[in-house]
Amino acid sequence: MNTLSYKTVSANKATVNKEWVIIDAEGKILGRLASVVAFMLRGKHKTNFTPHVDCGDNVIVINAEKVMLSGEKMTEKEYIRHTGFPGGQRIVKADQMLKKNPISLVEHAVKGMLPKNRLGSALYRNLHVYAGTDHPHEAQKPKKIEL
Repeated sequence: MNTLSYKTVSANKATVNKEWVIIDAEGKILGRLASVVAFMLRGKHKTNFTPHVDCGDNVIVINAEKVMLSGEKMTEKEYIRHTGFPGGQRIVKADQMLKKNPISLVEHAVKGMLPKNRLGSALYRNLHVYAGTDHPHEAQKPKKIEL
């Protein structure tokens, strides 16, 4: 076979075609939803996926307050942070976080599944999470994705 008859296509910033997609989180399990969203943000579902390029889609997640956790995670899962001061460790249960700020619950799950580098930060900026069904991205004409 002639090896010059084919080329490996490597996407770059100019050749990437980014789309807008919308995902409804109502009744979905948080971890399974987050893995699909991270997969689409990364661009692994595309044929021209390139690991070092932001070739994923812009993802809109709606109904974040209606997401579910399996098992006893809603009452037992803890989110730990530290204020930076002595004795400043703060622990919040998943059900408290869902009531107070459901957007951060989904964002935290997706961010943990993205690369921990500059590319991961750029990919994270393509995620838009909203608690209700309203979002300000109608002008982009997002496609609805069913999970």
